[in-house]
Amino acid sequence: MKYSFLIRTRIIFFCISIFALILISKLFLVQIVHSDVYSDKADRQYSTPSSDIFERGTIYFSRKDNQLVSAALQTAGFKVVINTSKIIDKETAYLELSKIVALDYDDFSAKAGKKNDPHEEIANRLSKEEADAISLLKIPGVVIQKEKWRFYPGNNLASQSLGFVAYKGDELGGRYGLERQYNDELSRDKNNPYINFFAEVFSNINKAFFSDESPQGDIVTTIEPSTQSFLEKTLENVKEKYQADSIGGIIMDPQDGSIYALSSKPDFDLNNFSKVKAASIFSNPLVENVFEFGSVIKPLIMAGALDAGVVTADTKYDDKGSVIVEDKEIFNFDKKGRGIVNMQEVLNQSLNTGMVFVYKKLGKEKMRDYMLSYGIKEKTGIDLPNETSGLVSNLINSPRDIEYANAAFGQGIALTPIETIRALASLSNGGNLVVPHIIQKIRYDNGLEKEITYETKRAKISELTGTEITRMLVNVMDKAIQGGNIKLEHYNVAVKTGTAQVANSEAGGYYKDRHIHSFFGYFPAYDPKFIIFLYAVNPKNVLYSSQTWTDPFLSITKFLINYYEVPPDR
Repeated sequence: MKYSFLIRTRIIFFCISIFALILISKLFLVQIVHSDVYSDKADRQYSTPSSDIFERGTIYFSRKDNQLVSAALQTAGFKVVINTSKIIDKETAYLELSKIVALDYDDFSAKAGKKNDPHEEIANRLSKEEADAISLLKIPGVVIQKEKWRFYPGNNLASQSLGFVAYKGDELGGRYGLERQYNDELSRDKNNPYINFFAEVFSNINKAFFSDESPQGDIVTTIEPSTQSFLEKTLENVKEKYQADSIGGIIMDPQDGSIYALSSKPDFDLNNFSKVKAASIFSNPLVENVFEFGSVIKPLIMAGALDAGVVTADTKYDDKGSVIVEDKEIFNFDKKGRGIVNMQEVLNQSLNTGMVFVYKKLGKEKMRDYMLSYGIKEKTGIDLPNETSGLVSNLINSPRDIEYANAAFGQGIALTPIETIRALASLSNGGNLVVPHIIQKIRYDNGLEKEITYETKRAKISELTGTEITRMLVNVMDKAIQGGNIKLEHYNVAVKTGTAQVANSEAGGYYKDRHIHSFFGYFPAYDPKFIIFLYAVNPKNVLYSSQTWTDPFLSITKFLINYYEVPPDR
């Protein structure tokens, strides 16, 4: 008897526990996971055809305090639909409706003139006030329906990185940027928003443990909205001042590859992308286009030579202003010689002849090995679509000295901006090749959360070499840029400028009157929290990148120091 009573008690307790678990799970799903869905279901003031429900996950920016800010989300409103078979007087209907919303007469007449058409949309994205006003008119054949659409609160902010949602044929989905890259995670089953509770529970368990299918969720980025906004305003000002054809910039943590801000101009308004005439503006040149950046590449070769032990910062050579390589004369930027100078002055004064000297000391094989170890012919793995890799075949296939001599001062090899900042970041972090990225985690609809991890590889240079090239680049900031007048008293900042000719893809060779101005820097230099890379294509009425970019770089640096409260390091 006692044993039987104990068994029954355990069975009852087990059933109660299961029932409580189911009830708690149901409340969690209704109140937390699908609160928006059931809120819509409860709103029956206006009709909402299930086939028209548009659902999609949210993309978030992350503030410096880890608070989330919506970058792409769903917003709700109303639309006006007419049933032409019930319209009694289309002229009166037009006049009454046009008092509340802007309507094109010809468009309205064409739609209202269709025979027995039960569904013609004549106005979209109305406020509740507008919808209420139209509803009170009680016009036969006019119906108000609830609708949702994709909304980007920042308008242009990070537009090429976010991408947008649009139709491709009959398919609605993410186009460009993160909307495309994470379309599977962001998409929702619009045809079945109200599914059976038990089916959902067991489906989520099955997906979580047994399925390779990507679960649905929200995307959390590393992009910091205030930092992104500051970068974009800076780029816009520089582009306008110098009438550059295009311009771009990246702010990244060189230790782990987290990108705080990235932008290129021209860009576009995500909420009005249909007004863009040239589809090329939708693409992201930071990951899809390659450029010859010139002298910002010099520290990579110099670091290789330091690491190989073939030069030191004090190694000297005789600078005559030009040098002959395979019957071709290579000049310094001003065609002037400096006489006997050391490797520090090669970086300070950006001497092309000095970099040819460094290449000859290093040799073809070692220079190629060091350069390729920076990952310059590989895709970085950034979480954006259509990434391309650098054009560096002349370092791999050509036996000619002139190819290596040109590459030593950043000409003849073309890299994406994202490849470039990754390679330069390895100088600052002890020789590590990080994966630049803008996604930190995915918050799934089933309540789980996934932190995204990224692999770090090694470049060829040692940590000691990284410290030495950093010291040399700090010297560039402290003594060379604007004569040392912009040196930051309490911060070590490592920098290098670059002014390169633009390749003529049609006629061959280079344009004589077109240049790319670039600038990079990282700080606090010996334990950096930020690396900045900036470039402008064909800026007008300015000769050198030190003129174009020094003040904007300094402005960004001071903003980051103050905004993130970076402690002094000297």
